[in-house]
Amino acid sequence: MTVFKTPEYIQNLFNTIAEKYDFMNNAMSFGLHKFVKKDCITFLDINPHDKVLDACTGTGDIAELIKKSQPLAEIIGADFSENMLDIARIKNKKIEFIFTDITNTNFPDNTFHFVTMGFGLRNISNPEKALTEVYRILKPGGKFLHLDFGRKNFVSKIFNILVPLVAKMFKGDSDSYSYLIKSKTVFPEPEELIKDFEKSGFNFVMRKDYLFGVISMQIMKK
Repeated sequence: MTVFKTPEYIQNLFNTIAEKYDFMNNAMSFGLHKFVKKDCITFLDINPHDKVLDACTGTGDIAELIKKSQPLAEIIGADFSENMLDIARIKNKKIEFIFTDITNTNFPDNTFHFVTMGFGLRNISNPEKALTEVYRILKPGGKFLHLDFGRKNFVSKIFNILVPLVAKMFKGDSDSYSYLIKSKTVFPEPEELIKDFEKSGFNFVMRKDYLFGVISMQIMKK
């Protein structure tokens, strides 16, 4: 299965669904996405004044959780959907949110102690370029936390059926959520992802699966 996802298409898609994005995430995951995101960041030993980039930040959930766990960290949320960023800025006034493409940022080499990316790499048309950029802007020894869909098991297949139904029920953009399911279907499983990360220069640190493997988190080190 091929998935159409030029940068322009993805940008327009997320601008379109931004207004209902948080509501739909809560509805489709029964609120569990918040638990998963909160648990993930506990595996990052973020110290006061560490620099953290939440790439593909969307409406800023992960950036907000990091700020709550380590208020003295310097956190930047980055995305290339202006509509998503507008919502993030309203929700999280103590965090800096910037408009940028993670495949081509203006950050100097070796800037961040940590880069996080939740449910973003799957929607990037050139993921290899994004990983190269993440590696470049991480400090030596810095860590990259990646969170997204994991195994394509029976539970995952049930999720594929439920999401379009929930989107229609709550008058979400069913076409956009159909794309999201297709992108999930062709996205590499965690084992292959880790190999891709290693090809980009990263070293494997740890992995944790959630919700019977439907969601997976990997931490890599520069």
